[in-house]
Amino acid sequence: MDDQFYMRKAIEVALEARKNGNQPFGAILVKQDKIVMTGENKINNDNDPTYHAEIGLISKYCFENKISDLTEYTLYSSCEPCVMCSGAMVWSSVGRLVYSVSYEQFAKISGSNIMISCNEVFEKSPNQPKVVANIINEEGLKVFEGFKF
Repeated sequence: MDDQFYMRKAIEVALEARKNGNQPFGAILVKQDKIVMTGENKINNDNDPTYHAEIGLISKYCFENKISDLTEYTLYSSCEPCVMCSGAMVWSSVGRLVYSVSYEQFAKISGSNIMISCNEVFEKSPNQPKVVANIINEEGLKVFEGFKF
């Protein structure tokens, strides 16, 4: 399996989130070429402004598996993670992050946001995931077509 394969899965999860009435963001967690968990944005369904795809996935996976160190995992996200989710990746020591849509692209789509680059969060931390950006970017951008923030 490769990054494109897993990113397509994260994008499918983002589309599912949108279908379920939430903002179109999705994430998957992979260890040793196996998807161990998926996570979609549930802000609207759960009335929880912190239930982003990445942080929800990290929280649930770590709780269910009684671990807090994700060094051996790759997190695939349909969009570059926000500051809050990037912080969760630092605290859980995610080994690798792969995303499709950048925060700059998302800012243009949404009209504005409070995001900074995930790298700005990571560079100040001893737990810095390796970052791979803009994987199948055109497919990732399609998730937002016609969506109103």
